[in-house]
Amino acid sequence: QVRLVESGGGLVQAGGSLRLSCAASGIVFGINGMAWYRQAFGQQRELVAAITKGGITNYADSVKGRFTISRDNAKTSVYLQMNSLKPEDTAVYYCNAVDTLLHRDYWGQGTQVTVSS
Repeated sequence: QVRLVESGGGLVQAGGSLRLSCAASGIVFGINGMAWYRQAFGQQRELVAAITKGGITNYADSVKGRFTISRDNAKTSVYLQMNSLKPEDTAVYYCNAVDTLLHRDYWGQGTQVTVSS
């Protein structure tokens, strides 16, 4: 089993920055891809950014140029640096990890990000 613990959410004004962190613990050797998703109130969960163990990244068009995903493989942790935040970035952000050996994925409990105008 893998446990994901997120931190770093909060309230920020438009144009501000936040950094989210997610640390995986447990049986983590099979984890390859890690990602951040978000779900705004009344909306479906959507992919924000993803990163492979080799460092290949993928971003939603809405966050390109503003958000940066990174990871520390030694700590099995993933980070999301969010700059130039907009009110439409307000959502619960979830960390996701994919275990390619066990063919399972795991989710964190979510952290609230609120951007005021």
